[in-house]
Amino acid sequence: MPAEARPGDPTVTPALVADHGLSPDEYDQILGILGRVPTYTELGVFSAMWSEHCGYKNSRPLLRKLPTKAPWVLQGPGENAGVIDVGGGLAVAFKIESHNHPSAVEPYQGAATGVGGILRDVFTMGARPIACLNSLRFGEIDGAEGDRVRYLFAGVVKGIGDYGNCVGIPTVAGEVYFDGAYEGNPLVNAMAIGLMKREELIKGVAEGVGNPIMAVGSKTGRDGIHGATFASAELSAESEAKRPMVQVGDPFTEKLLLEASLELIRSGHIVGIQDMGAAGLVSSSTEMAARGGTGVDIEITRVPVREMGMTPYEILLSETQERMLVVAKNGHEDNVIGILARWDLDAETIGVVTDTGRYVVRENGIVVVDIPGEPLVDACPTYTRQGVEAPEIAELRRWDASTLEPRAEERDPTWTLRTLLDAPTIASKRWVYEQYDSTVRTSTVVGPGSDAAVIRLRGTNQAIAATVDCNGRYVYLNPYRGGQIAVAEAARNLACSGALPRAVTDNLNFGNPLKPEVYHQLSESLRGIGEACEAFRTPVTGGNVSLYNENPRGAIYPTPTIGMVGVVEDLAHVTTAAFKAPGDDLVLLGANTGELGGSEYLKIVHGLVAGDAPAVSLDGELALQTALLEAIRAGHVRSAHDCAEGGLAVALAESAIGAGPDGLGIDVDLADRLPANALLFGEAQGRVVVSCDPAKTAEVLRIAGAHGVPSACIGRVGERSGRVRIATRGGMVDAPVGELAAIYFDAIPRRMEGTAADVETSLESEVQ
Repeated sequence: MPAEARPGDPTVTPALVADHGLSPDEYDQILGILGRVPTYTELGVFSAMWSEHCGYKNSRPLLRKLPTKAPWVLQGPGENAGVIDVGGGLAVAFKIESHNHPSAVEPYQGAATGVGGILRDVFTMGARPIACLNSLRFGEIDGAEGDRVRYLFAGVVKGIGDYGNCVGIPTVAGEVYFDGAYEGNPLVNAMAIGLMKREELIKGVAEGVGNPIMAVGSKTGRDGIHGATFASAELSAESEAKRPMVQVGDPFTEKLLLEASLELIRSGHIVGIQDMGAAGLVSSSTEMAARGGTGVDIEITRVPVREMGMTPYEILLSETQERMLVVAKNGHEDNVIGILARWDLDAETIGVVTDTGRYVVRENGIVVVDIPGEPLVDACPTYTRQGVEAPEIAELRRWDASTLEPRAEERDPTWTLRTLLDAPTIASKRWVYEQYDSTVRTSTVVGPGSDAAVIRLRGTNQAIAATVDCNGRYVYLNPYRGGQIAVAEAARNLACSGALPRAVTDNLNFGNPLKPEVYHQLSESLRGIGEACEAFRTPVTGGNVSLYNENPRGAIYPTPTIGMVGVVEDLAHVTTAAFKAPGDDLVLLGANTGELGGSEYLKIVHGLVAGDAPAVSLDGELALQTALLEAIRAGHVRSAHDCAEGGLAVALAESAIGAGPDGLGIDVDLADRLPANALLFGEAQGRVVVSCDPAKTAEVLRIAGAHGVPSACIGRVGERSGRVRIATRGGMVDAPVGELAAIYFDAIPRRMEGTAADVETSLESEVQ
């Protein structure tokens, strides 16, 4: 029986099709699939499922080239979250997703619901969430639009903190960058990690003809309708009017739903469960059916709603939060309802699994949607486009560091170090993470502020480490090399923490893929990511693609954020970045270079974004990780910190500052015949600073040499409350560690003074 147009629904016209984000060619394909004009509700279904956010139409051909398999991968791409075996019968589920567009127009709810959504992706796999991370990008906090940036920054941080704190999941790590490229388009990427027994893994599948389909959790409202389509278009001056497309979160209901879902999964009463995330009931029901090779038949009037008069279109596309779709075993409906009732949640049978392969939705028995299921999920049109590098970027990359004229202030490199430690991208993010509960559940071994977070696996002597990393400026200047560096830095951070890197989840944040220069960035960065993941044996288990991150002023820096998880074999191997004891030797693993391209130094001190991204050797990076882990496991290393933004001088200062309230001084002599600015502040890759007992130094150097890793003892850790001294042939850094610590820790609070209170007042007024 073909679907019927509902009285009062709009007539499907070319203008309406365009408003739904579908091209004329795509609409012609819909006509071919249906053999007729779609109903208004069917048009909405196709629009959501064929959006970039759900259908990956411009990225799927590229994603297929990423490595996704390894013996320890239990579930790769295609499910709610990836899952890896971590030994001892345990498995870890993890995933990263974006909430960029919602956060741009409603930062608090946009960020909060991003956390809620990623938590649901993890616990629908049967895993109890144990940690959250986030990767954030904002415009210039000191720029002309600083007030707006501070409002977005404060709102996002508060949204993340409030939601995670209320649910009781620690936020253990993250990163924050500030750059004009993100002025109108902040990036909010949320990552969650969950722990389970291997046998508890469950998938979002609708199988078993005759099995009931049940809506679980919150009642459906009108919030978030067409959120997936909103996230698949550029932001514009009219985007503020799309605020109703931003979902509203309720973390207390999320906590109840989490516990109820885990009980359901372990009860044996269900065969599949999935979050109603982007595109709501439409995506969850169609994707579950596609995985099971089945069809579904839904009676839309049975869906619990919280607003009168909602149409099938609105109910299907609503992105109301804290909802799950469950496929129960036939005859077990009362058991499911009983479990939900114990958690004060609703469950309602809304449909049935069929053998037709069709997606059918009825309203009071009248068919309003009747679509073959396979084209909705697996036959979304995909496009392989021609990427072309923008000529102006190629010109930027040809910039030569030898042409740089130092500023007069740079005669004293201490001035430069102070300036960089005060830069918001480098400065301490304590203002951010103090708003998060990073220790709830008491499994956090290493929280925010070190190279990676470490979370104990209870009942074992093992831990997992996790990090999120990407330098968008590198990817902008050289997408291929920047993609490699994002993976390499994540792996270095895990190795510095004593963990063997195991797997990746990625969040690909880019501009409009219809523009050849953006498609070039996307394809080349994925090529680099794929090669690095192959080299480090860290397969990609899933993730998210967020395109159209641009506004009339232009696209963001391409930012393929890498979330990486590793395994610490023994808690005794956990290592942090802070120096530990006066008199320890400082050893540099890796080689210094004269590179300055893409550096924070070049941007902050000279206002330049130019040059090539730093060179990276995947073989060299792997050798560094292997040598470092061998030295850590042998008990020779007391601290380890990788050199990233700000270069060697900043890495040394951060480890000195992190040693405690008063810090530890250092005495370093860099004998390299390199210009002082490049030696101190260049961002050459593949470098780690370790500290060790002088009695162990020779062994650290021997291990490095055995793996072909350049190494040198460059100095010693000084006394508490001492001075940071770094000597070069071109000048001397010399400052009290306490003075540098004050700059480092005060940089963001000084700029944000009063802003958090303004956000609180704004939220209170909205409630009233």
